[in-house]
Amino acid sequence: RERRLMYVELSDEARRYMARFDELTGVAPRDCLVEGDRLVFLIPAGEMAAAIGQGGATVTEAERRLGRSVELVEDADTPEAFVASALAPAAVAAVTISEQDDRVAYVEVAPADRGVAIGADGQNIETARTLAKRHYDVDDVQLT
Repeated sequence: RERRLMYVELSDEARRYMARFDELTGVAPRDCLVEGDRLVFLIPAGEMAAAIGQGGATVTEAERRLGRSVELVEDADTPEAFVASALAPAAVAAVTISEQDDRVAYVEVAPADRGVAIGADGQNIETARTLAKRHYDVDDVQLT
């Protein structure tokens, strides 16, 4: 299914971080979540290597200059690929979007990668849920 044209409401703070990230890396993020001392940038598909830089140098410098931990999620063309990308580096075997009453992404993850997919205090899966809702109108992300 095509990306729904979701209107993403960005705070002034998120907009400033996006502009600064673009300035520092030459990559213009599509979205930014400001979560405490952590920033999550949605990077256009195919631009992840440029955003990370040689050996992680670009993103490390961006973290230093922004004074925050930076996480990057690569954009994707389908809700399934998008959810898998949002849960990286967890190895996602499959994503199925169910559309009974609401849109739920059911994610098959290897047992060894469940912890990675969930993240410390559930932050990875919560980030995936927030981004999937904002960009593909997915109501929930569940690990199976």
